[in-house]
Amino acid sequence: MTEKTAPLFSFGIIADPQYADVAPRPEMGRYYAQSPQKLDAAIEVFNAENLAFVVTLGDVIDHGWENFDTILKCYENLKHRSIMLPGNHDFAVAPEHLAGVHARLQMPSPWYDFAIGRFRFVVLDGSDVSLFAPPHSDPRRELAAQRLSALKEAGAINAQDWNGSFSDAQVKWLAETLDATDAAGENALIFCHYPLYPDNAHNMWDAPQTLALLGAHHSAKTWFCGHNHVGNYGLLGQTHFVNVKGMVDTLDENTFAIADMFEDRIEIRGFGREESRSLLLSASADLHQPTAARR
Repeated sequence: MTEKTAPLFSFGIIADPQYADVAPRPEMGRYYAQSPQKLDAAIEVFNAENLAFVVTLGDVIDHGWENFDTILKCYENLKHRSIMLPGNHDFAVAPEHLAGVHARLQMPSPWYDFAIGRFRFVVLDGSDVSLFAPPHSDPRRELAAQRLSALKEAGAINAQDWNGSFSDAQVKWLAETLDATDAAGENALIFCHYPLYPDNAHNMWDAPQTLALLGAHHSAKTWFCGHNHVGNYGLLGQTHFVNVKGMVDTLDENTFAIADMFEDRIEIRGFGREESRSLLLSASADLHQPTAARR
């Protein structure tokens, strides 16, 4: 049994609040207007803990620029640093607002990193090359169409217009960041809206290339994502892939998590529908099974 010791630090995790002031879609399990209440409840739990930050893994809104006002107001009650990254639905806004999404989420840039001790956190934008995020005149839209067409021709399961991919510039930056993290003897924890692994219809278009990049860097310990609302988990090489369940789903059941950081592992405490997990940073597959979810 793991010895009970205090973590080095902890952080909160939320995925896909996907708020909109619209009627629910029970056939999809989506209850958009309930998300502020769920988010308030999660923030109450977070505020009772000593957290370094809380990360929201994309899809703060379902659509509509005006809906940012309501859901972001909930975060004003959060006592901890808030880190947000964009999901596909965050770009479901009028064309004149597309260039302002990252700023609305208070991101210093579309991708960046920061460190706490020997842990480096990498924040990515998986909508970089997509059919919906770049401004309408941006050449990344044409590149996205080409990438999607090639995937459809190949019969790829993730050849979906609601997925995205990285630009060459972001891939170059990620490779350089992981090179530096390897050299510094740090552990990299990566945040992106989209999954990479296991194989799933929600995975990024360039999942195989990104998996190869992660596999070439021993510092790449975790990939935290949302997008696939039912959640998922996989271990490939030394990297844990944790797909957090979507908050917008179900009428009244919540889902969020707290990650407790230790030298050798990450203990994820799941709340509501989210599983609790123990992730070994040595990448052994022995101790990553989920435990009972906390209510």
